[in-house]
Amino acid sequence: MRRKIPSTTALVCFEAAARHESFTKASLELSLTQGAVCRQIAGLEAFLNVELFRRSRRGVKLTDAGLSYSRRVAAQLDAVERETLSVMGQQGAGTLELAVVPTFGTQWLLPRLKQFQQLHPEVTVNLTNRTRPFLFADTDFDAAIYFGDGDWSGTQGYRLMAENPVPVCSPDQMDGKERLSPAHIATLPLLQQSTRPYAWRQWFGSQALNVAKDMTGPRYELFSMLAQAAMHGMGLALIPPFLIKRELEERRLVIANPHALTSTQAYYLIIPERKVESAVLQAFRRWLSLEAQRYALESIGDSGEGSP
Repeated sequence: MRRKIPSTTALVCFEAAARHESFTKASLELSLTQGAVCRQIAGLEAFLNVELFRRSRRGVKLTDAGLSYSRRVAAQLDAVERETLSVMGQQGAGTLELAVVPTFGTQWLLPRLKQFQQLHPEVTVNLTNRTRPFLFADTDFDAAIYFGDGDWSGTQGYRLMAENPVPVCSPDQMDGKERLSPAHIATLPLLQQSTRPYAWRQWFGSQALNVAKDMTGPRYELFSMLAQAAMHGMGLALIPPFLIKRELEERRLVIANPHALTSTQAYYLIIPERKVESAVLQAFRRWLSLEAQRYALESIGDSGEGSP
């Protein structure tokens, strides 16, 4: 079915005339005659059956309908121009639009991404933060890295690694001890992660403890927020050590108890089924899987991180 869309030339002429509120200035900008601009806008008004300008001896003035339509047209023309420049700039190279959970993307993926760029200089990887699942059909994302069970309708999931979070806190909260017992931790303020609401309950439960206030405490959406709150002595947080490696090395945070929470959930690379055969995504998936395996091997025997 033919789309109900006016000609691009008419829209460009209208946008320029609306911006200047002058057919003359629009014609100069577009290197057209004033008559050509007038004819394009008249044709557009006939197509819409709406008056866009009021004409007078003093010039032209946008109608209310013309003002509203000009704003929408300008936004759409800007979007088309951005996409056109993007395609021109790629010059045939592949682009990967990747949605990532923020702290994982910043602390684990980005420090390794240069290796992928060196192996595949023809591919540009763009990262955007997303903390929760979404519909790929409603976005421009080619793939996503998220934490969950890998069950995402219409996609294929590739397991990367588990989290294995441990309790961490500011050194000041250790009272000179090397570690805090679970019973002692239960008496301290517990920082909650809004996307892992049962984390503390599961951690205490894995040690046969039933703590009445295990879900009480300030909630933060990102691990980076939890880490900051813990460093400022606001309480204990359950955080995967690989996300706070620098903070642990610099002893801005310390592991209060080495017992790690083992979860059936993990970080997954999620690819829509319609894009599984993409050469760019296959190359990225192979590289990412190898990096996750290498990380797992490096982590074996590290009592601070546990086994992913």
